[in-house]
Amino acid sequence: MSEEQKILVEEVDSVPTPPKARVEDVESPAEKLERKKDYLEGFLAQKPEPVAEGDEALQEAVIAALKEIYDPEIPVNIYDLGLIYGVEINGGHALVTMTLTTPHCPVAESMPGEVELRVGAVPGIGDAEVNLVWDPPWGPDKMTDEARLELGML
Repeated sequence: MSEEQKILVEEVDSVPTPPKARVEDVESPAEKLERKKDYLEGFLAQKPEPVAEGDEALQEAVIAALKEIYDPEIPVNIYDLGLIYGVEINGGHALVTMTLTTPHCPVAESMPGEVELRVGAVPGIGDAEVNLVWDPPWGPDKMTDEARLELGML
Protein backbone atom coordinates (compact mmCIF):
# COMPACT_ATOMS: atom_id res chain seq x y z
CA MET A 1 0.00 0.00 0.00
CA SER A 2 1.08 3.60 -0.41
CA GLU A 3 2.06 5.76 2.49
CA GLU A 4 -0.09 8.74 3.16
CA GLN A 5 1.77 12.03 2.98
CA LYS A 6 0.62 15.04 4.85
CA ILE A 7 1.39 18.63 4.08
CA LEU A 8 1.73 20.80 7.12
CA VAL A 9 0.21 24.23 6.81
CA GLU A 10 1.02 27.04 9.18
CA GLU A 11 -1.02 30.20 9.30
CA VAL A 12 0.70 33.46 10.19
CA ASP A 13 -0.60 36.95 10.75
CA SER A 14 2.34 38.79 9.21
CA VAL A 15 5.76 38.29 7.70
CA PRO A 16 8.68 40.49 8.69
CA THR A 17 9.86 42.78 5.91
CA PRO A 18 13.18 41.59 4.51
CA PRO A 19 16.09 43.98 4.89
CA LYS A 20 16.79 46.30 1.97
CA ALA A 21 19.80 45.55 -0.14
CA ARG A 22 22.80 47.66 0.75
CA VAL A 23 25.78 48.10 -1.47
CA GLU A 24 28.74 49.27 0.53
CA ASP A 25 31.61 48.13 -1.66
CA VAL A 26 30.72 50.20 -4.71
CA GLU A 27 33.62 51.43 -6.79
CA SER A 28 33.50 55.05 -7.71
CA PRO A 29 33.77 55.87 -11.43
CA ALA A 30 37.32 57.07 -10.82
CA GLU A 31 38.28 53.75 -9.20
CA LYS A 32 36.82 51.82 -12.11
CA LEU A 33 38.78 53.97 -14.55
CA GLU A 34 42.01 53.37 -12.63
CA ARG A 35 41.41 49.62 -12.73
CA LYS A 36 40.90 49.76 -16.49
CA LYS A 37 44.06 51.82 -16.90
CA ASP A 38 46.01 49.21 -14.95
CA TYR A 39 44.66 46.50 -17.20
CA LEU A 40 45.51 48.44 -20.33
CA GLU A 41 48.99 49.26 -19.05
CA GLY A 42 49.71 45.58 -18.59
CA PHE A 43 48.25 44.77 -21.97
CA LEU A 44 50.16 47.53 -23.73
CA ALA A 45 53.39 46.60 -21.94
CA GLN A 46 53.38 43.16 -23.59
CA LYS A 47 55.75 42.94 -26.49
CA PRO A 48 54.59 41.24 -29.69
CA GLU A 49 55.94 37.77 -30.29
CA PRO A 50 59.07 37.93 -32.39
CA VAL A 51 58.66 36.82 -35.96
CA ALA A 52 61.12 34.10 -36.83
CA GLU A 53 63.11 34.82 -39.92
CA GLY A 54 62.88 32.59 -42.95
CA ASP A 55 60.14 31.28 -45.14
CA GLU A 56 59.98 27.93 -43.30
CA ALA A 57 59.06 29.59 -40.01
CA LEU A 58 56.47 31.73 -41.79
CA GLN A 59 55.05 28.63 -43.45
CA GLU A 60 54.64 26.97 -40.03
CA ALA A 61 52.91 30.11 -38.72
CA VAL A 62 50.56 30.15 -41.73
CA ILE A 63 49.73 26.47 -41.23
CA ALA A 64 49.02 27.16 -37.55
CA ALA A 65 46.63 29.95 -38.63
CA LEU A 66 44.93 27.60 -41.11
CA LYS A 67 44.43 25.05 -38.34
CA GLU A 68 42.30 27.63 -36.51
CA ILE A 69 39.72 27.71 -39.33
CA TYR A 70 37.04 25.07 -38.94
CA ASP A 71 34.59 23.76 -41.49
CA PRO A 72 31.17 24.91 -40.29
CA GLU A 73 29.56 21.53 -40.93
CA ILE A 74 32.38 19.24 -39.82
CA PRO A 75 34.15 19.72 -36.44
CA VAL A 76 37.62 19.52 -38.02
CA ASN A 77 39.95 22.31 -39.11
CA ILE A 78 40.41 22.81 -42.85
CA TYR A 79 44.08 21.81 -42.78
CA ASP A 80 43.49 18.42 -41.16
CA LEU A 81 40.41 17.97 -43.32
CA GLY A 82 42.74 18.01 -46.32
CA LEU A 83 41.30 21.11 -47.99
CA ILE A 84 44.72 22.81 -48.12
CA TYR A 85 46.77 21.44 -51.00
CA GLY A 86 49.76 23.73 -50.59
CA VAL A 87 51.25 26.68 -48.75
CA GLU A 88 54.03 28.57 -50.51
CA ILE A 89 55.86 31.46 -48.90
CA ASN A 90 58.05 33.78 -50.93
CA GLY A 91 59.35 36.68 -48.90
CA GLY A 92 56.25 38.17 -47.32
CA HIS A 93 53.89 36.75 -49.95
CA ALA A 94 51.82 33.67 -49.11
CA LEU A 95 50.08 31.57 -51.74
CA VAL A 96 47.58 29.03 -50.40
CA THR A 97 46.23 26.44 -52.81
CA MET A 98 43.02 24.94 -51.51
CA THR A 99 39.80 23.21 -52.46
CA LEU A 100 36.43 22.66 -50.85
CA THR A 101 34.62 19.40 -50.17
CA THR A 102 32.28 20.13 -53.08
CA PRO A 103 31.72 23.03 -55.51
CA HIS A 104 28.24 23.41 -53.99
CA CYS A 105 29.65 23.80 -50.48
CA PRO A 106 27.64 26.40 -48.50
CA VAL A 107 30.83 28.31 -47.68
CA ALA A 108 32.19 28.32 -51.24
CA GLU A 109 31.92 32.10 -51.37
CA SER A 110 33.15 32.94 -47.87
CA MET A 111 35.81 30.32 -47.03
CA PRO A 112 38.52 31.50 -49.47
CA GLY A 113 38.08 35.06 -48.19
CA GLU A 114 38.38 33.91 -44.59
CA VAL A 115 41.53 31.94 -45.43
CA GLU A 116 43.02 35.01 -47.13
CA LEU A 117 42.22 37.23 -44.13
CA ARG A 118 43.62 34.79 -41.56
CA VAL A 119 46.80 34.12 -43.53
CA GLY A 120 47.27 37.84 -44.19
CA ALA A 121 47.05 38.49 -40.43
CA VAL A 122 50.06 36.26 -39.68
CA PRO A 123 52.98 38.46 -38.55
CA GLY A 124 55.53 38.60 -41.36
CA ILE A 125 53.01 38.01 -44.14
CA GLY A 126 52.47 41.15 -46.18
CA ASP A 127 50.30 39.72 -48.93
CA ALA A 128 48.13 36.61 -49.01
CA GLU A 129 46.58 34.97 -52.05
CA VAL A 130 44.22 32.00 -52.20
CA ASN A 131 44.06 29.82 -55.27
CA LEU A 132 40.85 27.75 -55.22
CA VAL A 133 41.16 24.58 -57.32
CA TRP A 134 38.86 21.65 -58.05
CA ASP A 135 41.42 19.28 -59.53
CA PRO A 136 42.27 16.97 -57.89
CA PRO A 137 38.87 16.75 -56.24
CA TRP A 138 38.73 16.47 -52.48
CA GLY A 139 38.05 13.07 -50.98
CA PRO A 140 38.08 11.56 -47.48
CA ASP A 141 41.48 10.06 -48.27
CA LYS A 142 42.98 13.56 -48.01
CA MET A 143 42.13 13.85 -44.29
CA THR A 144 44.80 13.39 -41.63
CA ASP A 145 44.55 10.53 -39.15
CA GLU A 146 43.60 13.07 -36.46
CA ALA A 147 40.63 14.20 -38.57
CA ARG A 148 39.55 10.63 -39.22
CA LEU A 149 39.78 9.86 -35.52
CA GLU A 150 37.73 12.97 -34.65
CA LEU A 151 35.03 11.90 -37.12
CA GLY A 152 35.04 8.27 -35.99
CA MET A 153 36.39 6.97 -39.28
CA LEU A 154 39.32 5.03 -37.79
